[in-house]
Amino acid sequence: MAHHPIIFKGLKKLNGKNYVERTVISAIKNNISVYAMHTNLDNILQGVNNKIAQKLDLQDLAVLSPKGELLKKLVTFSPIGHAEEVRNALFGAGAGKIGKYNECSFNTKGEGTFKANDGARPFVGNIGERHTENEIRIEVIFPGYLEGRILQELKNAHPYEEVAYDIYPLSNKWDEAGSGLIGTLKEPVKESDLLIQLKSLFGLSVVRHTPFLHKKVKKIAVCGGAGSFLVSAAKDAGADAFITGDIKYHEFFDADRSILLADIGHYESEQFTIDLIADILHQKFPNFAILKTEINTNPVNYFS
Repeated sequence: MAHHPIIFKGLKKLNGKNYVERTVISAIKNNISVYAMHTNLDNILQGVNNKIAQKLDLQDLAVLSPKGELLKKLVTFSPIGHAEEVRNALFGAGAGKIGKYNECSFNTKGEGTFKANDGARPFVGNIGERHTENEIRIEVIFPGYLEGRILQELKNAHPYEEVAYDIYPLSNKWDEAGSGLIGTLKEPVKESDLLIQLKSLFGLSVVRHTPFLHKKVKKIAVCGGAGSFLVSAAKDAGADAFITGDIKYHEFFDADRSILLADIGHYESEQFTIDLIADILHQKFPNFAILKTEINTNPVNYFS
């Protein structure tokens, strides 16, 4: 398993002319499957950026730039006597979470009508007769990737033979997925002390940074890899400093003397992802032997 994928462009041949082709050939010859989780691991609360935050002991972590259009809303209708059972099933499948709150739903009473046709097995009512039932309209939101599980649990818990439901896509931001993280230090530090700490924690020989603003640093935004696209988000969030990698010359000007930008390097900011992946594998597969590479693949060297 790896963080960065080895293939960024489509391969039209495999003759070993470059390191990508040689790696793929070697994997094929040795029956090795390569699972890369680059963007997925970058965009979750407990992912790559969380490792940086842990090293700095940041508190009150939040996604810096949450993603939209990942949430959906489920609306379903249950007879009043079974509404609690249906709600519990939806909550158990992961629906109804909003920020720091679980089991969130909206419920309204109303009347539902239906007529069972030949061959049906109605829970209430008679074949060929229109039936009116007092029902509860239940609304919950959920992350889209849980849709299959939630629908299955809904159908398992619902008493009706045919379960009526609607699913709506939402534009709401989801605070558990997105780019970068932001948090606070337990105690504010001087800008120079922060850079010294970065050199020690991340094993750096150099830190590229914008001019000091001569103020204490308390609120810090982080983004592993190339995160200069988040400078504006870090400023809008009130960060005193933004730590990332691959900041270009002209992008340093975007700090505009309102934030300290610290470039610690692409590889250096993501180096602890190996530990993150190993921890996940240990958790999910406790009986498997997990081996971590000790090879440094950083192509950038510093001469001093």
